[in-house]
Amino acid sequence: MEIQKLKDTVQALMAEGKGLLAMDESTPTSDKRFKVVGIPQTEEMRRIYREWIATAPGLGESISGAILYDETIRQKTDDGIPFVEVLHKAGIVPGIKVDEGAHDLAGFPDEKVTDGLDGLRDRLKEYAAMGARFAKWRAVITIGEGIPTSTCIEANTEALARYAALCQEAGIVPIVEPETLMDGDHTLEQCEAVTERVLRSLFTRLALHKVALEGILLKPNMVLPGEKCPTQNSVEEVADATVNCFNRTVPAAIGGIAFLSGGQSAELASARLNAMHVRHKDLPWPLTFSFSRAIQQPALELWAGKPENVEKAQQVLVRRAKCNSAARLGQYTEAMEG
Repeated sequence: MEIQKLKDTVQALMAEGKGLLAMDESTPTSDKRFKVVGIPQTEEMRRIYREWIATAPGLGESISGAILYDETIRQKTDDGIPFVEVLHKAGIVPGIKVDEGAHDLAGFPDEKVTDGLDGLRDRLKEYAAMGARFAKWRAVITIGEGIPTSTCIEANTEALARYAALCQEAGIVPIVEPETLMDGDHTLEQCEAVTERVLRSLFTRLALHKVALEGILLKPNMVLPGEKCPTQNSVEEVADATVNCFNRTVPAAIGGIAFLSGGQSAELASARLNAMHVRHKDLPWPLTFSFSRAIQQPALELWAGKPENVEKAQQVLVRRAKCNSAARLGQYTEAMEG
């Protein structure tokens, strides 16, 4: 393990005032979002979409790293330049999603476990040769009647730890993403309790697999009430619950925390991240963002697959990235939404 190489990548990803852009939607997810706004669901349209994201002027001022999908890391611009090279030139570190999605956990209805460990060592070598410097693996945890079970939590955190160890062996920084979903009617307090259980299990497993914490990033959910919960807590309450939960469970040694948006609106995701920085100083780890829809969705809807909309869509994309950059510094205001 080249620990200094991993630490250098972590430092680049957690650069002051910057965060990550998750543009690693699987083909089914990408096609689903395209269909909603009337965009043809083809490989070429996905390539065009990702090209104007990667080439958006000024994106590197707010984005330190971009998570790519297997299809995307192999694609090129109209001029034949690999997307990885385009990102490098923009000062953005390229990364890659390596899990193969969440599937039913046998014997445990309504619970999932993420697949993708088979052949991962070889895939990581290939991605590293293609220029990827970090990777991502997502596990999903659902809150409901009698769930999550300990079996589900342990199966997912074991997979995350094995993935992380393989990444570090390959010289790639692992982003570990245990997402407690905001689906359902659970309260903020229930989400906090489950998130704490998941994180305690995760860091136990990472230690057992000898993963160097200073060479990883954590990509967690914020502590939120379920989207169907009658009580929707304030921005400040969410910020406090999230930071307090992490203070109890996340070791100071990790490289940083980059929050997922998880279906939050773009504005709420920014406001909640901002509140964490305003209300909590001198934290043991830097907090930033690793958003997908909360950065891309407004621009995607504006683009709608039309070439004449690309420039304006790029401007909207970069503005959303700048809003989150400001939130990373505790300087976000609603007025920035324009």
